[in-house]
Amino acid sequence: MKIFRFLFIALLFGALVLSFSCKEENLELSNPNNLAPDTYFKTEAQVQSAVNAIYGSLQTRGLYNRHIWFGYDNMSHENCGNPQLEADKRQYLNFSFDASHIPIAAFWESCFRGINKANFVINNRDIIDEIPDAQLSTARKNKFEGEAKFLRALYYFMLVTRFGDVPLMLEVPEDQEGLPRTEASLIWDQIESDLQYATTNCLSRDNEDLGRATSGAAWALLGKARLFQKDYQGAMDAFNNVSGYSLEDTYFNNFMEETEHGVEAIFSVEFNISAGNANRWDSDRSDQGLNESCFRGQEYGVFNWYNVFPSVDLRNEFEANDPRYGYCFYENGDLYNNGEDTAVITDLEQSDGSFYPRVGWRKYQNYYKQPSEGTVSGEASGINMKIIRYADVLLMMAEAEANRSGGDLATAVGYMNQVRARADVNMPAYPTADYPVSTLAEFMVALEHERKVELCGEQVRLPDLVRWGRLAAFINEVKPSLPLQEQNELVFNATTHILWPIPQGEIDANINISQADQNSGY
Repeated sequence: MKIFRFLFIALLFGALVLSFSCKEENLELSNPNNLAPDTYFKTEAQVQSAVNAIYGSLQTRGLYNRHIWFGYDNMSHENCGNPQLEADKRQYLNFSFDASHIPIAAFWESCFRGINKANFVINNRDIIDEIPDAQLSTARKNKFEGEAKFLRALYYFMLVTRFGDVPLMLEVPEDQEGLPRTEASLIWDQIESDLQYATTNCLSRDNEDLGRATSGAAWALLGKARLFQKDYQGAMDAFNNVSGYSLEDTYFNNFMEETEHGVEAIFSVEFNISAGNANRWDSDRSDQGLNESCFRGQEYGVFNWYNVFPSVDLRNEFEANDPRYGYCFYENGDLYNNGEDTAVITDLEQSDGSFYPRVGWRKYQNYYKQPSEGTVSGEASGINMKIIRYADVLLMMAEAEANRSGGDLATAVGYMNQVRARADVNMPAYPTADYPVSTLAEFMVALEHERKVELCGEQVRLPDLVRWGRLAAFINEVKPSLPLQEQNELVFNATTHILWPIPQGEIDANINISQADQNSGY
């Protein structure tokens, strides 16, 4: 495996231990760069530093610092591309990526780096146990291992849903030969095992530091993993254990820096530009860990780089008078920068002389408080990126309840209506004239609609379309509404593009994976 070239044993020398930094002062640890191998895992601070490093792989350019949101949002056509959009990101829009695609390789490598770091903690539990209980209690040792297993499960969840069969790496490698691909069902089994441990050993939200994996996050991810495998009863059993969370009264609180740790946040990728971001451009391979920021604001920013903009299809999905439309998008004439500036947004001129209507993303943007994404922080944003929030859980509960044997459709509709009844959303309850829900088929149409508008731009729709078997049909539906360039360039193949290709660099470096093992069509 290519990742084997970067053996995680380097962690012992402090190369990776600072990859993650929470926003709370009590989690900002002293630099352990001078630690020697024979002194590692001798104190709680060292154990926590090693666990911190696992989170850091979520902050790389291959994942939530940059590329994951282009990959997911563009492939689901929540985005359209502006002329300046780079080719590797436009390839997600038209499905022309192949095994040489650098961002896909970065995604793969970031996930396996995270897994490798998690294994370093998990595999050394016997050494950690040698720390006297008076210095580090068994409960805290278990909680650190629970965090590591939660994160290993999360990285494998991202890999198995994007690549299918992937190598199952449960130990820090001793050589560079690499491992063969493992059947996806066994990857799901490992995810289940890791999350079961995390649910009983991670701390609750009320007892854990902000930004860390909690028992609630583990239950939520376990339910999501079971939902993706169509184990609807198992998913409900897990979701019913997610407690201590609720919907924000104000939808936009989920996407502002000042309120990002609110009652709806179950698990997020932490960003904090004051913690340092000098390595944000080389985070995929940098071992310095100074990457506590995100490019999304600048990349998506209608008043900055504006590389992408919300598609007409996505905007048309919103019902009339749905307040979430205004929370998600800027239109021409809208106020921003604390109400001091007015948005000026021009339409996209196409090759035939017509104009394609454009708006800008408001969700996850800093314009609510400043005139430009670069005013305070250069290219960086400190807004956390949410991986799971409570509204998502409610909608997954609705899906699981409706589809499980003996499930009650009225109860399922009630979960959806909780999301619509958010204090400042207050949309009419289902059923509506446009969305009847008297049958399972009608319910699923309403559920897809609700997830599409509630969770847009949050890297949720692509996995939804894939697990529902809806991606191919959706591409046919959405194509006529795309800009002309994107219609002309679209090369979607239903037998190929459901999964990403195994990166060519992995095939070249791993003696146990050959071209014959590549995903179909690549």
